[in-house]
Amino acid sequence: MNNLPETRSNVNSECGLCHYAFYLNTGRCTNYFCPNHEAEQHTRTLGQFIHVYAKPPLFHDRRWGKHKTFLWYRGGARRLGEFESMASAKLDQITGAQVAAYVARRQAAKLNITAINRELQILRRILRLSVEWGHIQQSAKIKMLPGETHRERVISPSEEARYLAAASEPLASIATLLADTGMRPEECFRLRWEAITWINGRHGSLLVTHGKTAAARRSLPMTPRVRNILETRWEAAGKPEEGWVWSAPTRSGHVEPSTIRKHHTETFETIAEQGAMNNLKPVRPFVLYTLRHTFLTRLGQSGCDVWTLARIAGHSTIGISARYVHPSEDAVLAAITKLTGAAKGTIELAKPEQRPMLPS
Repeated sequence: MNNLPETRSNVNSECGLCHYAFYLNTGRCTNYFCPNHEAEQHTRTLGQFIHVYAKPPLFHDRRWGKHKTFLWYRGGARRLGEFESMASAKLDQITGAQVAAYVARRQAAKLNITAINRELQILRRILRLSVEWGHIQQSAKIKMLPGETHRERVISPSEEARYLAAASEPLASIATLLADTGMRPEECFRLRWEAITWINGRHGSLLVTHGKTAAARRSLPMTPRVRNILETRWEAAGKPEEGWVWSAPTRSGHVEPSTIRKHHTETFETIAEQGAMNNLKPVRPFVLYTLRHTFLTRLGQSGCDVWTLARIAGHSTIGISARYVHPSEDAVLAAITKLTGAAKGTIELAKPEQRPMLPS
């Protein structure tokens, strides 16, 4: 469309760039996929998709999901757009050979399999959105590379104790909460005082209000160690009724990954120095998310059923929780014995000599 009227009657509600052009009074929509674009036929290439949907003003397009999710996709989309042979290809004509050439280029740049698979995942997402939004009828299937290393490490109690003893504040307190509640790091960073109740349960509870999915909203009981940390911090802050628990001079107002990244690295350096003096092996570095994985693994090993574990972890499906639950032989036997005992109370089993004989 060459000229936008003074009203929104001709603004495509599905096109963010239509609204952007309206507000700037430029009268021009540059969205190659918008029906209101001045030309009727357009070459819908991967590069054009990235140009439209991975740049302003569509930073907050809700179809991508949360803003941080969009930023993650945007970074990978830019790297895909730098590969000319694939960026210039139409969305419905991207072939396996082009994908293989892109993979070879990234491998030549010394990227590991995990990093390459994340970029392939972004390409797959773009193609699926193109189908979902009606730009193309079907898309190529993008397969992930085998051999990816997953972050499934479980730290031992001694490693946990050495890490917490060497960590500085507030990292030590945050790590303790992750190890005792199984919260995701981002959920812990966004914890607020009004979400903490001191009288619920034995030691109080805390409410997780933000997370990856709707299932992430949940109430978690506090352990004595968590209660002591939060209550001490609450009293030191003047017993506030609201506000961030882990306040920090950041744009968000609370601790971010970048706030404690340096302290996290320095903690392992301190552990190595202490280990050298006491003839102890250093603790192999891990990411903060490992504390959540360790908590859930220990919870599964304690005999927790998959439904309860999913509730505590904030998983959207029990398929994710099932990875942590591995019933032992004793647990299986106890379940069968329990079922058999319940059946005896309602069903009278006939003795072998009382059963009717089959005709010969």
